[in-house]
Amino acid sequence: MTTTLAADDDLLLQPMPFLSSVMQIEPQWIDYNGHLNMAYYNVMFDRAIDELWLKLGIGPTYMKQRHGSTFTAECHVRYLREIHLGDPVQVSILLVAADEKWLHTFEELRHAGEGWLSATSENMTIHIDMAARKTAPFPPDIRTRIDALANAHRAVARPEGIGRKVAMPSK
Repeated sequence: MTTTLAADDDLLLQPMPFLSSVMQIEPQWIDYNGHLNMAYYNVMFDRAIDELWLKLGIGPTYMKQRHGSTFTAECHVRYLREIHLGDPVQVSILLVAADEKWLHTFEELRHAGEGWLSATSENMTIHIDMAARKTAPFPPDIRTRIDALANAHRAVARPEGIGRKVAMPSK
């Protein structure tokens, strides 16, 4: 299977890893501790992954026209530094690995102006045939795009935190 993309395709011309648009924290997301509530970190990660999915051709149009979609099967979020109202954020997404049905991604949420790391999210995503509501291989054209991105991302240095598990801190 070839993993080249059409000459007019800009996916591989983007910075590596993939960078989302800059996002703003919404006032209702701030909790009584005065920082971004943990649930909304996932909203920010989800919005960013939707941007990448659009580039890969697996967004809402794909679901409507081709009856395929993706579901998150596993997610591990680490909260490293508080985000507050007014902080612009941007998410980088590394496609760590992919096969015929699975996508393994690692995302970093950073302050867009100052660059410091606020949170990470490591995810396993599965492709779904929405008509059958069962796992299914990606179609060949989509798989070609995924493989090309995975190959490009192999050259990116692996960030700290990939493969971590939840455990008590070591003493």
